[in-house]
Amino acid sequence: MNHDTPPPASVEPRAKPSIEPFRFQPQPEVLEGAAFSRSFQAITGLIVLGSAYWLLSLWQQGKFGGDTGLAGLKAAGWFIVAWALLAWTAWHVLQSRVRIDAQGIHQTWIWDKHMVFDDLAFAKLIRIRGLEWLMAPRLYVRTLVGKFAVFYVTDATVLAECERLSAELKAFRQM
Repeated sequence: MNHDTPPPASVEPRAKPSIEPFRFQPQPEVLEGAAFSRSFQAITGLIVLGSAYWLLSLWQQGKFGGDTGLAGLKAAGWFIVAWALLAWTAWHVLQSRVRIDAQGIHQTWIWDKHMVFDDLAFAKLIRIRGLEWLMAPRLYVRTLVGKFAVFYVTDATVLAECERLSAELKAFRQM
């Protein structure tokens, strides 16, 4: 059987149903703000510094193999690696930004996240009013094929635009 031959002329290809892409125009055209609140960033920094102090004091007390020298540091290796991962994550909490522009929503993070508006099927803003100083509101978005992402949003202007995005997308998909 030859797979290179075209199908018989009587067989017509089926047209794929198309779903209209969602269009969203942010006001202003580009919005950018912090992903995490200053208080959350401060708490994160205090946890990193406090755990570094605790790790250092354990090492100085000889809790890692009874040695306060290089052998003690080698014995504390996994603890140091865990602290480094904690510090790496904290750095990204401090640096993370969220941006909304004509192409979509983007957040810098350990791995950057990006979703284009065209493919969005669902968006919901999840927040606990009164605790936003501690827990950043989250914009949960899902595409038509089921891919999802969560964007942290603290900036008030970006947060208001996320509310508008969620409402407009819901109305658009219900038509």
